[in-house]
Amino acid sequence: MGTPENKELLLQHELAVMEGILESKEQYRKIVKAGIAKWVKDFQDGRIEIKTVDDLKKLIEIDIELQKDEI
Repeated sequence: MGTPENKELLLQHELAVMEGILESKEQYRKIVKAGIAKWVKDFQDGRIEIKTVDDLKKLIEIDIELQKDEI
């Protein structure tokens, strides 16, 4: 068995890793949300046709995946 000090260090490391992951996911969501907003604007401005919605679908799917752990 590890010493209490080792267990504490391991716990601190795991928390730091989780914080890093959560921060990364937050940044990725900002990028995805900006991509969705750009797609919608381009669609509203007539630069995207309805038949090309696959990009929006992919962005939404990525956003949903990033949110799964938050539930």
